[in-house]
Amino acid sequence: MQNFIFYNICAVIFYAPIPLGANRIWASSSIEFWVFAIFIVHLMTVIKRDKPLFPPRYSLPVLIPLTVTCVWLLLQILAGLSLDPAATQLMLLKTFALTLLAWLICCYVTDKKTVYQFALALFLAGVYQGIYASWLNLSVGSPSPVFGIPYGNRANGTFVYQNQLANYLALTLSIGIGILISQLSYDHSRSRLRDRIRALANILLSAKMVIRLGLIIMFIGLILTRSRMGNSAFFMALAAVSLLALFIYNHPPKNLKLLIISFFVLDLILIGSIFGVEKVRQRLVETSLASETRDEVVRDALPMIQDQPIFGSGGGSFYSSFPRYHPEVYSGFYDHAHNDYIQFAVELGLPITLMLGAMMLYCLLLSVRTMKTRRPPLFQGIAFGSCIAILHMLLHSTVDFSLQSPAIAVMFVSILSLSLIVGRLSRG
Repeated sequence: MQNFIFYNICAVIFYAPIPLGANRIWASSSIEFWVFAIFIVHLMTVIKRDKPLFPPRYSLPVLIPLTVTCVWLLLQILAGLSLDPAATQLMLLKTFALTLLAWLICCYVTDKKTVYQFALALFLAGVYQGIYASWLNLSVGSPSPVFGIPYGNRANGTFVYQNQLANYLALTLSIGIGILISQLSYDHSRSRLRDRIRALANILLSAKMVIRLGLIIMFIGLILTRSRMGNSAFFMALAAVSLLALFIYNHPPKNLKLLIISFFVLDLILIGSIFGVEKVRQRLVETSLASETRDEVVRDALPMIQDQPIFGSGGGSFYSSFPRYHPEVYSGFYDHAHNDYIQFAVELGLPITLMLGAMMLYCLLLSVRTMKTRRPPLFQGIAFGSCIAILHMLLHSTVDFSLQSPAIAVMFVSILSLSLIVGRLSRG
């Protein structure tokens, strides 16, 4: 039964982005229903005394903020604080499902084997998205095979918005890099040429090569999205965490520096030049405040925070409450703030937003501490990937609304939970 629950958790995460990035009510509801069903099965195992009800105490830094957010959303509905109670109810269900998902992850990812399998599930979900997005993008003029959505010159994958695919791929790339680092050799002794050739052959025939190919596929998908901040935030986060790791990594593996350099030389320069990284650079160069209206949306949303700084306007209410604040017609349609910090502050108020931000920063600092103090290579590698993912999300959220996507929220909560597990789990 424990294996059944664990593999269902992995299946939920793999499934989450497939139905249009869960960007439809029916799609997000299917994820919530699945998570609730898994949790009911978990309660059945508790009744049979095969499993404790509550996860380990190290899960509290994620579970407490998510639970408080659920209570806050319920209060907004019952006390009439929400300007759009129906949207707040939907957000409450999503947040409650994310809370139970984090609960289940911390209950069933409890040793090195399940940590590796769970990280591998996150990685494979990204590889699938990279393959699907690249295939659709390179098949010029063909719509998606399931929903028949037409595609342009930017990769979407199963998402309906290119920047959300870029964010999703950046998160899964981060975990994939962590898995690959955890499998590097720790033997620093000098070896003969014959031994080096044998070691190289072993690498080419081992899981390391498969993981490296998967990373290349996701790099291609990320570049094909042409997302300016998606690409910039990921490579900035990768460079920052890599530089930090060179100074603080506890017993760094052999060839760590070469692997990091290969990400920039092989993936960014060589493969990027083949699949159009120049187009991403061109979009960055041509970006100007005069042509962008996202900054105007942020500007016009600030008075909403000033009007309700503590209680917020209600979870999910930005779409219905923002039109009364913007004084002019924009060139595009904005149902989100294109800034997660602003949107959370508008809908939930500043106290809850600061609490959720503190949760992210705690997981980031814990991952840094794991790289610095822990010895198991798997835990260090996953912490390395978690650092990149969290830092990327902190950067990307300044110009986009990635966390409003249920599929990305599922992936990100999974990574936050994984960062707690590898930081606190016993080596045994």
